[in-house]
Amino acid sequence: MDRRYLSIKEAAKIIGVTPLTLRNWDKRGVLTSYRNPANNYRVYRSDQIELFLRKIENSKNKKNGRRIDISIV
Repeated sequence: MDRRYLSIKEAAKIIGVTPLTLRNWDKRGVLTSYRNPANNYRVYRSDQIELFLRKIENSKNKKNGRRIDISIV
């Protein structure tokens, strides 16, 4: 992630959730979005997304030392 800001769609794709989930997390304070002054769209700082992904990975590793991936089709 070399760009400083990501669109909500880009951030959602990287994290593996929907843009609606990111909007809900923003309302609950899980992740903070910023507003693009030109169009008022939500944007996310790339370093914030990287930190969030590291926290998720660390919490997965702490739970029983195992990781289970579940795919819903």
